[in-house]
Amino acid sequence: MNDENISCDAQGDCDEGGGALLEQLYAELTDRVRQFNPNADFSRIRAAYELALSAHKGQRRRDGTPYATHTVAAAEIAAEMGLDEDSIIAALLHDTLEDTSLTYDDIAKRFGVSVADIVEGVTKLTRVQYTSKEDEQMENLRKMLMAMAKDIRVILIKIADRLHNMRTMAYQSPEKQRAKSLETMEIYAPIAHRLGMQKIKWELEDLSLLYLDPVGYREITEALEKRHIQLERFMQSAEERIGQRLSEWGINAAITGRMKHIYSIYRKMYAQKKDLSEIFDLCALRIIVDSIPDCYNVLGHIHDMFRLIPGRFKDYISMPKPNLYQSLHTTVIGTEGIPFEVQIRTWEMHQVAEYGIAAHWKYKSGESGVRSGDEEKFAWVRRLLETQQDSDAQDFVHDLKVEMFADEVFVFTPKGDVINLPAGATPIDFAYAIHSAVGNRMTGAKVNGRIVPLSAALRNGDIVEVLTQKNASGPSRDWLKLAKSGEARSKIKQWFKKEKREENIAEGRVMFEGELKRAGLTMADVTDAETLPILLKRIAVGSLDDMFASIGYGGMTALRAVNRVRDEILRLRQSAPKDPLQVYQELAERNEKLQKKKQRAAKTGSGVMVEGLDSFLVKFARCCTPVPGDDIVGYVTRGAGVSVHRKDCPNYLGSLSDPEEQGRWVEVSWAPARDEGHLTTLKLAAKDRNNLVVDIATALSAMSAKVRGLSARSGSRGLATVTLTVEVKDLNELNAITARLGKIADVSEVVRGQ
Repeated sequence: MNDENISCDAQGDCDEGGGALLEQLYAELTDRVRQFNPNADFSRIRAAYELALSAHKGQRRRDGTPYATHTVAAAEIAAEMGLDEDSIIAALLHDTLEDTSLTYDDIAKRFGVSVADIVEGVTKLTRVQYTSKEDEQMENLRKMLMAMAKDIRVILIKIADRLHNMRTMAYQSPEKQRAKSLETMEIYAPIAHRLGMQKIKWELEDLSLLYLDPVGYREITEALEKRHIQLERFMQSAEERIGQRLSEWGINAAITGRMKHIYSIYRKMYAQKKDLSEIFDLCALRIIVDSIPDCYNVLGHIHDMFRLIPGRFKDYISMPKPNLYQSLHTTVIGTEGIPFEVQIRTWEMHQVAEYGIAAHWKYKSGESGVRSGDEEKFAWVRRLLETQQDSDAQDFVHDLKVEMFADEVFVFTPKGDVINLPAGATPIDFAYAIHSAVGNRMTGAKVNGRIVPLSAALRNGDIVEVLTQKNASGPSRDWLKLAKSGEARSKIKQWFKKEKREENIAEGRVMFEGELKRAGLTMADVTDAETLPILLKRIAVGSLDDMFASIGYGGMTALRAVNRVRDEILRLRQSAPKDPLQVYQELAERNEKLQKKKQRAAKTGSGVMVEGLDSFLVKFARCCTPVPGDDIVGYVTRGAGVSVHRKDCPNYLGSLSDPEEQGRWVEVSWAPARDEGHLTTLKLAAKDRNNLVVDIATALSAMSAKVRGLSARSGSRGLATVTLTVEVKDLNELNAITARLGKIADVSEVVRGQ
């Protein structure tokens, strides 16, 4: 059931007292539809509205209003986007398949297959159980993207749904507010950005920040209120000066001023460690004219009237963004010494900038979702789906975010063709963007006529030439770390999948057995004749070799495979019938062993047992910070009990050659699982860039990791080191955190502290 949807059985009829409110909202909806689509069939829309009321009867939202108020509000947002009649109907019914007894066939019979398909595309996969949150998120995203490639209206309605939920998030619990806001910031705001829907993207980001960092949000809004009058006067003066100048030259223009949105200011403060008083370009002017020549004429006047800030001019008209955005951007300094941005565009460009792809999507009843000539606009959707067929959940979600939200660089082929790549892209990304065969035969690259390493980051305007050989040995596995785009990494994986199967099987088996050992299982548990077929079906592979090969070429992580295997083995063991006497004996033996271990561990309170000793003091060495699951050894100190070290600790390994020290090392082991946490240290090596710490904090927050310390410092050659102190229950939790951090863009290494 939808998070907003609660039963009203104890409250009586959900429609009581809500009818007037619903009719008022419906009247506002019809006014909005008439504004953008006056020829719509309002009898069909009314029928959908009444069906939504009937289907959701007995349900209320968290704020106490009838649940149908949400569907009407989502439909009004869709109408404001300029969407067609079928879209409005689908928005009114978008939660019925998930939360009511209505079926796909019910909707198709009353409103047509097109509406039913949209509603089904929006519906979440709530009836499928997944191994992890990443798996669930990935499958939901896959479904949305597949439906989106077929009909873009699916994602537009999904965005309308999420926007209204964020507008009414105040009534949710703090935990739900944070979880939904984080998902909105990571998924829905990037999708809105990729579709060019800047107005909605800004609102989603600001609303998410309100719950993710309410203190920071309040500080910015209060500070802006204090400067509001000053900035308003400045913008009004600039508008009048520019308007008078353009009028004298016969240029018809609409000029408006606006403040930067809150999240944009927040990111700048966080990335540059500045106070709001140190950020001067808080306002922007937008100039809308009738034609493209007028855009460049206005630009000339602006640069003549104000002093240009070098390096801050961007021409998105001659080189549009992938999300169809077009405009001229320049930053200048006003007469009062206040910098401000000026955006210059035509009215058509303005519509695209505000509503993105929705501005191009004017439907007529009965038309197909995608029209002739629109295919190229959605090529990135199909490309993302095609290149992620073999990816695991974390890779898919990571690549989606890169494709959706990363800054872009525009580079050129030697023939002058423009290639768009994510920020930080390397020649490897460029080669595979041209063609997979070019990437597979690449031996080197030239940028602006000079040979560069394959790890070199490309910049806007670079001319890139790929050096190839017909008999090249193919890509290196290291390229997977150097490539930034999901498309390049996917094509590299495909090459290894096809060309290096035996090598992949061998490497994948080693990785799988290592994770299996850490999980306390053996290959015998996996290869059991009765268990193996079930496990293979669970992992969706034909044989163990297929699974090893997938791990070897990067299509699946060993940790993910072992987690699925472990869950299935435990389920099978629990469901297997046993002889009652055998069960009794096993329980008795297990309880006896557990009691002895608890008695021994209780004397120390440490969760560690020392072989041969009964009462002792135990402490954890700070040099290697062991956690449950690590292979450990104990060192008998002088007067301070036993110090527990990891077996790979340099202090332990270095003492093995000293005969006097060897006799002080004793065998220790972890006691039965305890709920206490253990502090340990992680060190991240990464490229020094803006928002690195923000991305790390976001990843840790998504995992609910307990962070006890975080520090970052810049090093030489554009590198940075981030040191984390985290509290974990065991090695499995630590490995999961390490794996997640390793997925962050530009992070090259994550290691345990020594």
